[in-house]
Amino acid sequence: MLLTVSTSNNTPGLVVLAVDDEHEGMAMLEERLQGNRHVRRILKAFDATEALQVLAGDDPELAVRKDAGMPVVDAVFADLDMPGLTGMELAKLLAGFKPAPVLVFVTAHSHEAVAAFELGAVDYLLKPAQQPRMDKAMERVLAKIHLNGAGSPSAVPESRDDEVIPVELAGTTKLVSRAAVRWVEAQGDYARLYTSDGSHLVRIPLAQLEERWEKAGFVRIHRSYLVPLSLITELRMGGSGYSVVIGHEEKILPVSRRHTRELKDRLVRGAGP
Repeated sequence: MLLTVSTSNNTPGLVVLAVDDEHEGMAMLEERLQGNRHVRRILKAFDATEALQVLAGDDPELAVRKDAGMPVVDAVFADLDMPGLTGMELAKLLAGFKPAPVLVFVTAHSHEAVAAFELGAVDYLLKPAQQPRMDKAMERVLAKIHLNGAGSPSAVPESRDDEVIPVELAGTTKLVSRAAVRWVEAQGDYARLYTSDGSHLVRIPLAQLEERWEKAGFVRIHRSYLVPLSLITELRMGGSGYSVVIGHEEKILPVSRRHTRELKDRLVRGAGP
C-alpha cells in the first residue's frame, strides 16, 4: 500500500504515526488526531511493516529529528489486530528505538489491555474512540514525553505523569488512574486497588506495584499493604503496634514492625521517594 501523509492546521505540535489496516479505522483515527490541538502532522501506515518503513525512511523532517537525537515521531497510535506483524509485535520493535516514540494502542477488543500496558503503552483506546477520550490519551502522551525529556519542544504537558491500570469489569476494560488509588491490598498473586468509588482487583503482585510506584510516592507499610505517603494523615501507636490513617476516609491500616523504621524516615523526609 502507498504511504499517505496528512497535516493538521495546528502548528507547531506533535508528529504522530497512525497505524491501522482498515480504512474505516484509519479514517476514525485520523479524524480524532486532527481534532486534537497538539497534533501538527499525521503520518499513516496500513500495516506494521509499512510503519517500520516510514520510521526508517528518508522523510526530510524525520531525518532532522533523528540527527537531533529525538524520537523519529513523537507518538505511534497503532491497531492491535493487523495481518502480518501484529500491534504487539510492532510495540516490541519500537521499544528498541533509542529514543523510542510514545505508544498508544487503538483496537476494538479489550482482552489484551494488560499485555499492552506491560509493553509500555501509555494508553489503550477502544474503537470507536470519541474525541474526549483521544484528548485524554494525548495528555498521557504529552506527560510521557515530558518525563522522558524528549520530543517536540512545543509538547508541553497539561497534566502530570500518571500511570493507568486496566481492570476488567463485566466484560469491559476500565482504566484506573494511579492518582485515584488510596491504598492497595495484596490478595495472593493479585492486588486490590481501593479508590474513592470502590475497589478493583488486578492481576499484578503487590511487590511489582511497589517497585513500579515507588518513585510516585507509594510506600510498603505491611506485607499486605501499599499506600501513597501523601495520603497518610496520622501514624498511631497502639497496643498491637503502629498503624496509619489514610485520608479523609480515616481508613486505619496496620504497619508491620519491619516497615516501621523506613516509614518514619519517609514521613520525616516528606512524600518524595
